[in-house]
Amino acid sequence: MKIAFIGLGNMGGGMAANQVKAGHEVRAFDLSPEALAKAKENGCSTFDTVRDAVEGVDAVVSMLPNGKIVSSVYNADVIGVAPASAILLDCSTIDVATAIAVGEAASAAGYDAVDAPVSGGIAAANAGTLTFMVGGNDEAFARAKPILDAMGKAVIHAGGLGAGQAAKICNNMMLGIHMIGTCEAFAMAEKLGLDPQTFYDIASVSSGQSWSMTSYCPVPGAGPQSPADNGYQPGFAAALMLKDLRLAMEAAETAGVKAEMGERARQIYEAYVEAGNGGMDFSGVINTL
Repeated sequence: MKIAFIGLGNMGGGMAANQVKAGHEVRAFDLSPEALAKAKENGCSTFDTVRDAVEGVDAVVSMLPNGKIVSSVYNADVIGVAPASAILLDCSTIDVATAIAVGEAASAAGYDAVDAPVSGGIAAANAGTLTFMVGGNDEAFARAKPILDAMGKAVIHAGGLGAGQAAKICNNMMLGIHMIGTCEAFAMAEKLGLDPQTFYDIASVSSGQSWSMTSYCPVPGAGPQSPADNGYQPGFAAALMLKDLRLAMEAAETAGVKAEMGERARQIYEAYVEAGNGGMDFSGVINTL
């Protein structure tokens, strides 16, 4: 299969490389010369424009920073340029309204399209063990799944257009809340004289257990290897967590939902990022407690 991959950052670069490993011909584009050079080392063909990259492809996969860029790229350089037989897969994390609008514009032009944001950080992108939450009709999902399988351990159909984004922001709102709670508990345990590993051993098999603790413990030396053991290098950057929490709060307001814990998590991560920690792993928020 001939696949255009648009966006080769920390996540997209590894994802594109996994498409090459799956035997596909990958036509890659990014604004960064360094990202393009790395993609070429990983077996991708590289192009100077999106329009050149999507010429004659069977699928377009994108991993882009925000909804404004996604809308611009698809409406200006993908829809009407890529063959109408191509399936379009946007794996970016963006607002639900933009995901629906882009998907509907693609559908109106005769394309199958899905929004397929991911759960999992840089390591999972490189390893091909991401989880994809997919929005789109049944036919589009069936076409998208084999492409996503090459990059993930789980590909789940969430519903119609926009449902993938809805699932992603709800999931990451929970993650932000859970991580802050985990950090507060470990900080309090230390102040009460508990050894971090001992507390981990107890809580990891008790009712306080969560992914944030047992897979991504924010305390160095406790639990399995995590960014905490590497000076809080991401991982999943705090700036990206803040982006997701802001999207979640926008969606909550639109839906008329009162998400008090989500709003408080947004405030905490906003302060953490504004203090200059946007490039640190989101679990590093423990250092502010």
